[in-house]
Amino acid sequence: MDREKILQGVRLLIEGIGEDPEREGLQGTPDRVARMCEEIFCGLHSDPKEELNVCFTENHSEMILVKDIPIYSVCEHHLLPFYGKAHVAYIPRQGKLTGLSKLARVVETLSKRPQLQERLTSQVADTIMDALNPLGVIVVIEAEHMCMTMRGIKKAGAKTMTSAVRGVFKTSEATRAEAFALIKE
Repeated sequence: MDREKILQGVRLLIEGIGEDPEREGLQGTPDRVARMCEEIFCGLHSDPKEELNVCFTENHSEMILVKDIPIYSVCEHHLLPFYGKAHVAYIPRQGKLTGLSKLARVVETLSKRPQLQERLTSQVADTIMDALNPLGVIVVIEAEHMCMTMRGIKKAGAKTMTSAVRGVFKTSEATRAEAFALIKE
């Protein structure tokens, strides 16, 4: 990241809204925002597939679901946060499993960049399909967007739900229904 550009940009933003960047409470703000950007956008320079390099074989061919994975991301349209939960399920092919935490790490890596919830949902599903070649993947994300809560329509508590289905979850209505039922529990 270009830290100097972030510092300059934040100073300009402070001036642009009519504030004094030298005021006591704002003097350290450009540096704080630069450090925040390094943290919340760290996924820009990471490959989420690398999280799935650790695999092992186990005689298991049923659905594996990790639900309620917390997500925090930034909407690329307004640079405001959206946050909520991701639910990720896959059905392994020939017992090729990955660690449960690895699924959460894929979500984390992809959410740590300017995002759209719709894209994030698809990227998580596609990453898992590409890296593990499972029989299928389903990803459901439910999130509240601060661009709808604190500006614009101002509807606090409104949740946006997105899903991405791949493989057997797309072709088998029963398998898809089972996943959705487990997510709702």
